[in-house]
Amino acid sequence: MVDQARGPLAGVRILDLTRVLAGPYCTMLLWELGAEVLKIEQPGHGDDTRVFPPYKNGESVYFASVNRGKRSLALDLKNEGDRATFEALLARSDVLVENFRPGTMTRLGYDYLAIKDRFPDLIYAAISGFGDTGPYRDKPAYDLIVQALGGMISINGPDGGPGVRLGVSLGDLGAGVFAALAIASALFERRQSGAGRFIDIAMLDVQTMLLESALVRQFANNEAQGPIGSRHPVITPFDVFQASDGPIAICCANDHLFAQLCTAIDRAALANDPHYQTVFARYANQAALKRELEAVLAAAPAASWIERLQAAGVPVAPIHTMSEVAADPQLQARGMFVEVDDPEMGRLKMAGSPFNISGYARSATRPPAPNLDEARADVLDELSLPPEDQRPREQRERKPGLW
Repeated sequence: MVDQARGPLAGVRILDLTRVLAGPYCTMLLWELGAEVLKIEQPGHGDDTRVFPPYKNGESVYFASVNRGKRSLALDLKNEGDRATFEALLARSDVLVENFRPGTMTRLGYDYLAIKDRFPDLIYAAISGFGDTGPYRDKPAYDLIVQALGGMISINGPDGGPGVRLGVSLGDLGAGVFAALAIASALFERRQSGAGRFIDIAMLDVQTMLLESALVRQFANNEAQGPIGSRHPVITPFDVFQASDGPIAICCANDHLFAQLCTAIDRAALANDPHYQTVFARYANQAALKRELEAVLAAAPAASWIERLQAAGVPVAPIHTMSEVAADPQLQARGMFVEVDDPEMGRLKMAGSPFNISGYARSATRPPAPNLDEARADVLDELSLPPEDQRPREQRERKPGLW
């Protein structure tokens, strides 16, 4: 049953045909906001990520991390009985989310144009690499392809070196976030109009919107940004700097903060040096300024500089590893780590939710991700459909894991 206290989308039913990452991440966010999510999976196989590492007790922790709290129903949308079940679910759902390649849902007879008149209040969200229109529409896409085409790889990497993919799947994750935002907006509008909408989210479109300053400067003065390491392309100092025993991050986005930095490292005169006195001057002389600062920072360890700069009000931080992120007291205080009691894998820890909305209690736990097809009896009972299933029993009950 829907927990009315879980979030503002309580009572909203999401029919989730997505797999891998962009779509499941979108529907996970909607679940975190209170929606009920029923995950429709391929019989006998399920979401591809059910076999992605890392594993615990033969099960995928990766799959568990982006599908927690959802329910699973295996349907073959080429099978007439399963199509009847699916259409009964469509009639009861508020939102359909899919991330197949464009044309797949048309071949199945379930594209938006085919069903919108039968389900006029259904919000239909399609997430794909390149969207439902344009010359790239039918091309396959993964995060790496989108980061390459979208220019993200070309601006990331060591200063002056080759471009590299970001360490997270920003193409997928960004598309999932934008899709969730569009769905929530369409749900808000539907309260007045009563009408559904078709939402077309392309990973490449989202990646382009996330280019920020790099694309602005390309349009403004034809400046093609290349890899620049950790520094900001136009603000200086805004970079990772070496202390005697390791790196620290320092950010001074205005003249006042730069003056505070200079005073804190006992180089107050730098703030009045004409080479560094203004934002533009520091930008023009960023390489020389970095050498000046690192010559000073080399005299003491990172922890010492962090303590001194924080006391002076300068934004500064160590470069945390994943183990240090997992132990960070700020993230722990914010409830950003939650536990899942999974029946097969035992106790799991994973990232929580960044949503803090008054009136909705935060929880330190999450329900587990579903086993493949485990909601079948409950869903068919809810739909008042006969529970008979013509697929082989071993196919219906087989638990996914290592194949």
